[in-house]
This record gives sequence, structure tokens and C-alpha cells, in this order.
Amino acid sequence: MKRVCLHGPESTGKSTLATRLAAHFGCEVVPEYGRAYCEAHGTDIGMAELVHIAEAQDAMNKAAAVRAAELHAPLVLFDTDPLITEVWAQMMFGHSDPWFERFTGYADLYLLLDIDLPFVDDGLRVYAKAEERRHFFELCKVELDNRGVRYALIQGEGESRFRAALEAIEAAC
Repeated sequence: MKRVCLHGPESTGKSTLATRLAAHFGCEVVPEYGRAYCEAHGTDIGMAELVHIAEAQDAMNKAAAVRAAELHAPLVLFDTDPLITEVWAQMMFGHSDPWFERFTGYADLYLLLDIDLPFVDDGLRVYAKAEERRHFFELCKVELDNRGVRYALIQGEGESRFRAALEAIEAAC
């Protein structure tokens, strides 16, 4: 069973792509806990809240992986994981909590979504300026590189983005 995690800045189509991939593969997709948390509590959050979000996301991802293994499913998709929450900490505060350094529950493959889609403001998103998006993307890439995890850069719009994700997953599985 492979664990695939979507990774990248906000407004790069992670949730949309995860839902489409889950339908294609007939597998579970774990939603983004941070979005639900911010919808319920607002976006004025500190480092302690980011650690809480990362811990909750990790627990959700682990539980889904157990369910997938019990069902002999070949794949489980994570809309996100603590690595992107660490990038949020870097964006918001310029550093992260030591909890993130200790995190090692990596997915088998990360799909790094490029910022080649237009920014869509949904009321929760923060970093809309081109230079902010570029910086966020670079932090995402650096995080994956520093952790030494396997990842594929996913680019394009619509069908070409979906096909690129499919090819990356099929090559990894």
C-alpha cells in the first residue's frame, strides 16, 4: 500500500486533484484538517495551533493508512501532511516548532503542485501576491529536498495536471 501526499502552496488545486485521483483509484483521500480548523476558529493562529493542526493531520493520515492496509487497498491519498504545516510556520513566523523537526511519518510519494494556476481567494487563503506564492513554493520544495523524500513536480491545468499526477503515481507504484 502506497501513501501519496499532495504538497504545495495554497490555491494550487491540491484538494480538487486529490478528490479526482481518489475517484480514479477508488481509494480514500484524507481531507485537510487545517482548513476545517481555520473555518471553525479563524485564521489568527500561532505556533501552538500549527502544531495541533499537524498532530491532528498526522493522526488522521495514520488512521487512513491503517484502514487502507486492512482493506488491502493499493493506495491512500493525503490532501496534506505535517510537512506543509511546517512550511506554513516558516511563511508565518520565519521558523517552526521543534515538533516538526521530529516528524518522520513521510508519505511514499509527494506530489508537489506548481503555482502555475491562477490564485483563487476563498476567504481563508493568505498569500496571493506573485512573490509570496513563489516564496511559498520554494519553501515547499526546500522542505521536500531537505527531508530527502520522493516527490514529483506536477504542472499544467485541468486534464494535463491530472495526467501528470497519474503518471507520477503509476511510476511510483
